[in-house]
Amino acid sequence: MDFSYNISASYQDNFDQGPQLGAVPELPSTGSFEFLGQKVSSPLGIAAGLLPNAKWISGYAARGWDLLTYKTVRSIKRECYPVPNWVFVDADAGEGPVYATNDLPEDPSQISSAVCFGMPSMDPSFWREDIATSKNSLSEGQRLIVSVVASPEADWSAAQVAEDYAKCAAWAAEAGADVVEANYSCPNVCSAEGQVYMDVELADSVTKAVRSAIGQTRLLLKVGVFPDTDLQRLFLRAVAGVADGITLVNGISREVLHRDGRPVFGENYIRAGVLGRIIHEPCVAAVREAKSAIDAEGLNLALAAVGGVSSISDYQDFIEAGADAVLCGSSPMYLPDLAAEIKASL
Repeated sequence: MDFSYNISASYQDNFDQGPQLGAVPELPSTGSFEFLGQKVSSPLGIAAGLLPNAKWISGYAARGWDLLTYKTVRSIKRECYPVPNWVFVDADAGEGPVYATNDLPEDPSQISSAVCFGMPSMDPSFWREDIATSKNSLSEGQRLIVSVVASPEADWSAAQVAEDYAKCAAWAAEAGADVVEANYSCPNVCSAEGQVYMDVELADSVTKAVRSAIGQTRLLLKVGVFPDTDLQRLFLRAVAGVADGITLVNGISREVLHRDGRPVFGENYIRAGVLGRIIHEPCVAAVREAKSAIDAEGLNLALAAVGGVSSISDYQDFIEAGADAVLCGSSPMYLPDLAAEIKASL
């Protein structure tokens, strides 16, 4: 099985080399769709994570992925966590540990994996220029989403966190982002930026600051699984009318272990974000629940769904649950032509 990202190599090596992709498949023509008020060739794309620079954006754009998310960037340079950052796992449907494995299923749509990168970022002097290059590589009907996050110090106030988000968002919009995605959830980061969506007051403050900084540029907020429906509804009410939509779900956090019990990513990161087949059903349920809350409250928020999409039926699951767009997280790494397959069904 071929992979576009070499999980045995460092993040920097993958960043520099670009995706390892074969010949571009024949791309089916599609009708015109709309997402966040913008015409797109399909409501199908790649979530924040796999596309760290213009090499990766252009490589996947050429394969028919139409909503391409530039991996989360910061106002300062941030190194990636040490290797390993990405492992394949055996997992059941519970909430217990998942276990690293080298034995992959014959059907790649059944793959599950776990990641622990820590939201690395190049210096803004690089990514601001590289975003512009990424934008120029897209074809008509494709849109560039840029994911941004704050980099708070331990003593920062909520206002300082909001200011840092806004600074990154403004730079992203200026560089050419069609959509800015404020990342409010990361399963592998323990500081404030990893759990913004769990603090409604902070989320409200950050969202308003980002909106002020980017003007009319479309704004998505990326969130994780809410612990209860009350918190979810409070969050959605707070950001509706300021943000244009929500991206969910940003992985599901579980312990990631070797079979002998050792943490795969080290003692500081026993829990990490799990992706792929094992999270599809809970993510569909989360999208359905969010759609129900949005409709019940009469909120003007679009939904971009993420979680375990590796087939046409997975895509349809999210559309039927109420998603306006579907973004794949890990599957384009080992199923780079999935966009062409799904678009053929459209």
